[in-house]
Amino acid sequence: MDRTVVIPGSYKQIQKNYSIKGFLLGEDIPERSTPISVFGVFMAIPKGLSSAAELIFFVFFIGAVFMLIQDTGSINAIIYKLLNKFSHRPYLLSGIIFTSVALAATFLGMGTEFIPLIPLFLIISKELGFDRLYGLSFLVLAEGIGWSTAITNPFNVQIAQTLAEVPIGSGIWFRAIYFVVCLAIGFVYLIRYGKKIKLDPSKKIMPDDKFELNTNLQKVAITRRHIGILTSFILLFLFILYSVQRNGWGLMEMTGGFFIIGLTTILISGMSGDQAMKSLIKGLEFMIVPALIVGFARGIQVVMEEGMIIDTILHYASVSLMSMPQIMAAEGMFVFQTLLNFFIPSASGQALVSMPLMIPLGDLLFLTRQTTVFAYTIGDGWSNLIIPTNGVLMAMLGIANVPFEKWLKFVIPVFLVLYLVGAIMLALAVLIGY
Repeated sequence: MDRTVVIPGSYKQIQKNYSIKGFLLGEDIPERSTPISVFGVFMAIPKGLSSAAELIFFVFFIGAVFMLIQDTGSINAIIYKLLNKFSHRPYLLSGIIFTSVALAATFLGMGTEFIPLIPLFLIISKELGFDRLYGLSFLVLAEGIGWSTAITNPFNVQIAQTLAEVPIGSGIWFRAIYFVVCLAIGFVYLIRYGKKIKLDPSKKIMPDDKFELNTNLQKVAITRRHIGILTSFILLFLFILYSVQRNGWGLMEMTGGFFIIGLTTILISGMSGDQAMKSLIKGLEFMIVPALIVGFARGIQVVMEEGMIIDTILHYASVSLMSMPQIMAAEGMFVFQTLLNFFIPSASGQALVSMPLMIPLGDLLFLTRQTTVFAYTIGDGWSNLIIPTNGVLMAMLGIANVPFEKWLKFVIPVFLVLYLVGAIMLALAVLIGY
């Protein structure tokens, strides 16, 4: 498979072109760089929608299929079963969900695949007496912890280890310890927030939110038809996850898989064509805002790329880090990867762009390549919790109907703690020659 990587030492400055036409409409001059135009900023929005088309279609189909399953009564039935079993142990149920998502993310790199479960997590959170942010954290916070600690995550640590020419999976014990520590910190933070808002609802991050969901939850007894629908969903969902890991499926193939789930649900439920179409349309309408948010987030990245500033950032960052002592340089790599993720919110893309520069830099500073990889994984990982250019994060917030600024207010305290722990672990990695 062809890969685009940066060649160390190949950076050169390109003379800029300034003109009224270039400022207003944009102007392409060979061998010259033209700053992004006023019109180019507005064009970035449709370009972002176009470049994020696969994710947008995925989001639309998730909403349609979930609404379809919801309208069969299957979701109501399974939720009441869970709530009856864990009604007096809400934090145990929270712990099971939180840990399961984190484990899937740290070992398999799963996160996007869990987006279909956000409505289910929200319903569980509401029925347990919590708020939107609590239910959303089952996915976003747990996935962020799993992704950042990256015990065997194939989408960040394994790609970076391949580029660094270290054995894939090596250093797993260090990352496993890191995962346990971060999982405990994240879950304790979530539980403390849950207990606080139960004692005093005015302390919610969104105190005025009525937490109304696009569903009428009613007590429904599980029938054979419900069991058939849920069983087919679980089996097909597991097949999709397997195919992502083993067959290299991407978002488009996953979207096709969810189309099959929807068709199977219609056949088992006995819905008429009219009923099924109404459910699908209702689900698609629910996802319009999340889909647009994804496009706007990707538009920011388009502006950064067309402004031709990413290579400049890479060059000057690497030059600055070379003058630092070992531990400071490693921490500088951590901070740099965090900032770079704003411009390149793709783990594999960031690895391919930054690692060819960071690896030789680490060698010059006598840092082990494992430590350089670790600085990349935690820098890429934790920033995914807070950057608005992360289309997946923005889609999750949109589906959960949580404003970005409210999410930041909730997550920043635990983000800072987890970030500090990452810096401490990175310093330890340098000291022990990890």
